[in-house]
Amino acid sequence: MAGSLHGLPGNLFVVAAPSGAGKSSLVKALLELDSHVQPSVSHTTRPPRGREKHGREYFFTSTAEFDSMVLGDAFVEWAHVHGHRYGTSKKAIEDRITHGADVILEIDWQGALQIKRIYPNAVLIFILPPSWEELRSRLERRGEDTAEVIETRLVNAANELAQAKEFDFVIINELFERALFDLKAIVHAQRLKFLSQRRLRADTFRALGIL
Repeated sequence: MAGSLHGLPGNLFVVAAPSGAGKSSLVKALLELDSHVQPSVSHTTRPPRGREKHGREYFFTSTAEFDSMVLGDAFVEWAHVHGHRYGTSKKAIEDRITHGADVILEIDWQGALQIKRIYPNAVLIFILPPSWEELRSRLERRGEDTAEVIETRLVNAANELAQAKEFDFVIINELFERALFDLKAIVHAQRLKFLSQRRLRADTFRALGIL
């Protein structure tokens, strides 16, 4: 059954992209610039990469723990991605939005569409690479994956890119600074919507007689 965030003081932004499009870098930069935006940390069964820490980038959980959360209906969405499972906690999202934060999620397109069905007023943002050649180059420059894994990611990307039409906004990450400006503009515009302004500036609206 669909829920609503209309009565809550925060907004929910959902960002999806194929691997290598720059989603994580853009969201990280936004979080550094805008303290009102907070991440919702997902649960995953995959092992940590590099300097990732439990509770910061992800909650790294066992398969058994993840199964238990699924059975307990603890996730607003969960999905298999590149051989591992990822899930977003309902409580994590709603607690932060209830306290006035704007929450931003980095998830795959399947999870984004699941969230839109539950929270119709969530704002879905898809990040596109400027070209296939650039996407491949970025995956290779990361140095995290084998050639075989990179090829798998590129095959998966073809299906992922086809889902962009289901999203509210699309950002082409050709020049990072421009893409970051576009992401900030979406967040700012959402805060200027009538219902958001009425929540945030309730005193002003009452003083002006706007109900």
